[in-house]
Amino acid sequence: MEVIDLLIRLLSAPSITPDDAGLMAFIEEYLPEYEAIHLNEGGVKNLFLSRKFGEGEHLCFAGHVDVVPPGEGWHSDPFVPLLREGEIVARGAQDMKSGVAAFVEAMRRAERFSGTLSLLLTSDEEGEARYGTRIMLEELKRRGMLPDYAIVAEPTCEERFGDAIKIGRRGSINGVIEKRGRQGHAAYPEKALNPIHKVAQVLPQMAGVNLDEGDEYFAPSQFVITDIRAGMEVTNVTPGKLKMMFNVRNNTHTDLEDVEAFVHRYFSGMDYDLVLNQSARPFVTDPDTRVVRVLDEAIQEVCGSAPKHSTAGGTSDARFFAEYGVKVVEFGVRNDTIHAPDERVGIDEVEGLYRVFRRVIERF
Repeated sequence: MEVIDLLIRLLSAPSITPDDAGLMAFIEEYLPEYEAIHLNEGGVKNLFLSRKFGEGEHLCFAGHVDVVPPGEGWHSDPFVPLLREGEIVARGAQDMKSGVAAFVEAMRRAERFSGTLSLLLTSDEEGEARYGTRIMLEELKRRGMLPDYAIVAEPTCEERFGDAIKIGRRGSINGVIEKRGRQGHAAYPEKALNPIHKVAQVLPQMAGVNLDEGDEYFAPSQFVITDIRAGMEVTNVTPGKLKMMFNVRNNTHTDLEDVEAFVHRYFSGMDYDLVLNQSARPFVTDPDTRVVRVLDEAIQEVCGSAPKHSTAGGTSDARFFAEYGVKVVEFGVRNDTIHAPDERVGIDEVEGLYRVFRRVIERF
């Protein structure tokens, strides 16, 4: 089965999070020379396949088989792959069954490798990720089987295939501020304590403000206000409390404690509560790391030009590998229709991705 045939098989499975739609069993059977570890919890399936070729280092390809719900607006059945003008249209075509097909086929055809070659798949990347890659890595740590390097095949390219890899990701800090006041009549403001007026005084110093200067890999961490609400939608009552929500996509120069200190600087003296949650931590992999260098070279050979090193975008399961000390990088097809109706991928991109991964395996 060639890589496009394999991709069509994967896309035909309605694997909406956390359902794997039988893909884990299929992939395990497709790679019979690899030893399997299954870890299923909370309705999520996780699969780790590994094969030891030699005594060298351990390289893991990683990804997810789950997809988001199709939604509305499709011009064809999202789980019946449609080949149209050099593209394949189906849910998961870019995010990220193209990447899974490419590395599974490359691993199937691997004849030699310097160390251990493996894959890690989950059906819980598009969901809460509570029972997915994170718990499988914890199990691998317990067994002394953590990889040295990992390539996550998320869609990373921007304008053309091969133009970008991700060597890191920003973190994500979510915050909720509840400012208490004293409700009152709008005609007697002196008898009330209006939290809107108090918060409005500090908003110019907070909204959209950069918390650091960034660096060569990361944009500055910015304080982004996502919601403010107060009152009862009437004109003659001032509210008794205000709720403000915000998000900081933080780089490695700003952490949760920095955000807490920033809020307190402007809310000091006010009656308020602050709740912070770090849903993802930032990381960056040194571009001189072996996995980055080998991947760069493979992309240049296949695509004719070197990719840029990016940290843009949201979060991915690469963050979990980084937390366990694994040197991780991401590379996949273009990212321009993920999660959208008529999600599609170029056939030439999938074939190119497969060739890149074959070269990585051969030269690692």
